[in-house]
Amino acid sequence: MRIAVAGGTGWTGKRVVEALEARGDEVVVLARSRGVDLVSGDGLRVGLEGVDTVIDVTNIATQSAERSIEFFGTVSTNLVRAEREAGVRHHVALSIVGCDRVDLNYYLGKRRQEEVVLGGDVPATVLRATQFHEFAAQMLAARGPVVVAPRMLCQPVALVEVAEQLVTLAHGAPLGQAPELAGPEPGLRMEEMITRLAKQQGDRRFRFRVALPGKAGRQIKNGGLLPTGAGPRGRITFDAWLAGGAGA
Repeated sequence: MRIAVAGGTGWTGKRVVEALEARGDEVVVLARSRGVDLVSGDGLRVGLEGVDTVIDVTNIATQSAERSIEFFGTVSTNLVRAEREAGVRHHVALSIVGCDRVDLNYYLGKRRQEEVVLGGDVPATVLRATQFHEFAAQMLAARGPVVVAPRMLCQPVALVEVAEQLVTLAHGAPLGQAPELAGPEPGLRMEEMITRLAKQQGDRRFRFRVALPGKAGRQIKNGGLLPTGAGPRGRITFDAWLAGGAGA
């Protein structure tokens, strides 16, 4: 199949591209560095020529509700419009478990993305996944004298397994809202995961454990980001991920 990956140069996108290539698919990367601006739409119609399916793993680093809603709404609208014109048969989007229940500003953009995708003219599948093991590495990658460790109860999944599930869904029929994907270990705490990874890396910076304020902070601290129903579960535990050097 000829499959386009929107955001194919990011953390998640690179894994998805690798999984597609391993399966023998022809991959088209939709990113600004490849001549496609997903926000303005420039180059998008040409980039989708001959594409069967699009996997959207685009992202924006923001804590602003306005910016998140604008970004995900605009990118999703541009993609669905161009897909319809190009004859794309399936749109697969990555979302987040709990984004419909937890009122974090960033999650409001993911809700908008789901609304556009599932209400669009192109048959679609939305996969909500729990936090990645790699989220701990992203926290440690931030520069500065301290590391922010959010108080968060989660059921983390390895990014490689998220990519594999997205590719599996891309090869199937559109499902609408797909069963939620989570890792094999319910009840892990993100702040402890960051501490364990920091110890492995020899990172001696002070770790500031932060409980986000308000209702949303209480929700993520107490399980608002855990799956609520049955669905696929990853096999790679956080310890196995650490042992494999994935966090190095």
